[in-house]
Amino acid sequence: MAANMSMGEAHRLIADYITRISDAVISQDEESLTPLLSVSSSSYLLVSLADALSVFQDWSRLLKQADRGVQIGEVVVHLLKSIQSFRLSRFVDAYNALEKSSNAFLQEFRNWDSAWALRAIYVVAYEIRILAEMADRELSALGKNPEKLKCAGSFLMKVFGALAGKGPKRVGALYVTCQLFKVYFKLGTVHLCRSVIRSIETARIFDFEEFPIRDKVTYMYYTGRLEVYNENFLPADQKLTYALKYCRSESEVNIRMILKYLIPVKLSLGILPSMWLLEKYNLLEYANVVQALKQGDLRLLRRALEEYEDRFLRSGVYLVIEKLELQVYQRLVKKIYIIQKQKDPTKAHQVKLDVIIKALKWLEMDMDVDEVECIISILIYKNLMKGYFAHKSKVVVLSKQGPFPSLNESTSNAQEIIL
Repeated sequence: MAANMSMGEAHRLIADYITRISDAVISQDEESLTPLLSVSSSSYLLVSLADALSVFQDWSRLLKQADRGVQIGEVVVHLLKSIQSFRLSRFVDAYNALEKSSNAFLQEFRNWDSAWALRAIYVVAYEIRILAEMADRELSALGKNPEKLKCAGSFLMKVFGALAGKGPKRVGALYVTCQLFKVYFKLGTVHLCRSVIRSIETARIFDFEEFPIRDKVTYMYYTGRLEVYNENFLPADQKLTYALKYCRSESEVNIRMILKYLIPVKLSLGILPSMWLLEKYNLLEYANVVQALKQGDLRLLRRALEEYEDRFLRSGVYLVIEKLELQVYQRLVKKIYIIQKQKDPTKAHQVKLDVIIKALKWLEMDMDVDEVECIISILIYKNLMKGYFAHKSKVVVLSKQGPFPSLNESTSNAQEIIL
């Protein structure tokens, strides 16, 4: 389109864009301002503007003509550069220009007493993160150090600081916190989340319930993931369940993201999802894990770990799944106990190690007496089994009262997990 655009038309488009921003700031019209700041948007306005910028480049003269006592020149000049660079796929240049524009906008935002431009600052925060990710991919492709996302994190902390005080702007702090989480998780610096979490959860100026539900869901999702990484499964369950409960039912992609972490947490707590759930949200990597827990089949668990190793590692749940081995062993011993109870109820609570070893061999798991004895000891220590081990006779003597404590009293169907 740029090749067919006249100088006059380009002049008009750029002047109109500058006037729109100026008018929106003067009238404090958030709805009009917000889309004008969305550099990565594919809107007709911004695409046309990018073409115009390639034809007419004397931006400073137009900015002077549009000066109506509003200090937005620094914001707009760099914003125009960012828009043009973005459309030319020069993402590092686009990010650098956007950061300068955003710093200038943040300074103006600090000076405004009201929170009229809150949605506009959301767009600024989002665009900074998105362009930083694109810039880092460009830098990596050029063999250079991808550093822009780290810079974006520093800028977002400044935005958080501008929102974290008392007053109406504070309701925007959670949105920026969630953008920071996305940056830190992407960079692998999740430890940096702690200081922001402390600010949200301990500062008296924040009432969690006053934040928008969208931001609360995202916040609970990321803090739930942090609890998973730290193997704090009860708080992880609470936070991820909250995120799932309040996530929009039509947002299947988001539901799947939450379930990807909630399912291994539930498994660790002894709650099994249905196959219907796994199929509906395309989470079949957990199918053999669930079957392994139901059947006490260590083969299936290890097969799932091997087949989906990359996926589990990327999600950060590999170790969580791997530690389910103890539950699988517990289920195996429980099945042996049930079979013995059917044959001879008086001796059901005495399980010989040889029987366990034979069952493992049938599952193609070759383990010696010492290994099995060690596993049994761990099961008793972890309270997955009640009883004691008789070393001389190589027999596990199970308690006659509730020998297999439940991690959770009820097993689950799909509704218990998602609806």
